[in-house]
Amino acid sequence: MNTLGNKLKVTVFGQSHAPAIGCVIDGLPAGFAPDMDRVAAFMARRAPGQNAWSTPRKESDAPEILSGLVDGRTCGAPVSMVIHNSDQHSRDYSGLKRTPRPSHADYTAMIKYGDDYDIRGGGQFSGRLTAPLCFAGALAIQLLEREGIAVAAHIDQIAGVCDTPPDFARVSRADLDALLQKPFPVFSDEAGIAMRQAIEKARMDCDSVGGVIRCFALGLPAGLGEPMFGGVENRLAAALFGIPAVRGVSFGTGFAAAGMRGSEHNDPFVMENGNVRARTNHAGGVLGGITSGMPLVVNIAVKPTASIAREQDTVDLQTKENASLVIHGRHDPCIAPRAVPVAEAVTALTALDMMLERPA
Repeated sequence: MNTLGNKLKVTVFGQSHAPAIGCVIDGLPAGFAPDMDRVAAFMARRAPGQNAWSTPRKESDAPEILSGLVDGRTCGAPVSMVIHNSDQHSRDYSGLKRTPRPSHADYTAMIKYGDDYDIRGGGQFSGRLTAPLCFAGALAIQLLEREGIAVAAHIDQIAGVCDTPPDFARVSRADLDALLQKPFPVFSDEAGIAMRQAIEKARMDCDSVGGVIRCFALGLPAGLGEPMFGGVENRLAAALFGIPAVRGVSFGTGFAAAGMRGSEHNDPFVMENGNVRARTNHAGGVLGGITSGMPLVVNIAVKPTASIAREQDTVDLQTKENASLVIHGRHDPCIAPRAVPVAEAVTALTALDMMLERPA
């Protein structure tokens, strides 16, 4: 259940407070020489402890490559890597098997795994495991670039503050390049300031806020995906729901389509420079589960961080009585900013997997 993909398989392993976390990537083409400086820069966008809107936990997230690269090039063997954990405060989690945290997997994991469950830092359910996902995704992004495909995301909403995105049918590579240069990836810098203010207010209130991430993939060829259960939306949604804290996935106009008329939501076809295009892109680049050649647009709803410093109601599983809980430790007041590269990574891995499935 920790493996993603068909032709390109990524298996994530480890726990938040284990000695290390990591991944195994099987299916990368031989002869690929990844730019490891770019990989490190991509992973640094997800790493904790870098700014006021993330947890102060310090982790270098430096990957140690164990196999699959010879003289800096893939050799056809699975690429495996580990990231050594170095800044755990495991004592912060003592007692949580008795009083599970609201909106965490503590209770359901204990039901499934019993006392053997590693609760420290959330164990295998922790967002910490998105670090190796970002390593794999950084490789996928570089391979997609060789096919003329670009992937980038922005923070569309935080605490009701909305960004100003470009036209879904006209979003450009220059738009995505501009996003990737920003430590807080939004199109509207004014909206970004208001979002950060909302995050800080939640932190000062010992609370948290959620958000929406929108990811774009430009340059995908028409014809990827299968109808019904093998569609692009199906596979991307399944993969994106593997990111901790994701509560919803939609495409293009998403749920707003339910309030539109067909004449408003339909994307009229037009010819542009000899190519079939659509004048609008409410569909988000997918029709019948198959890519249309328009920009892929996927929206990811991220819940407020479950670990907050306020006293909360829970239960004592030993005494079978109601109880209260104050969560200690270091936590993000908003998960969405650090989840942006994770969304990009999972989108890129799924897109590359589908590209590799095409007939030779």
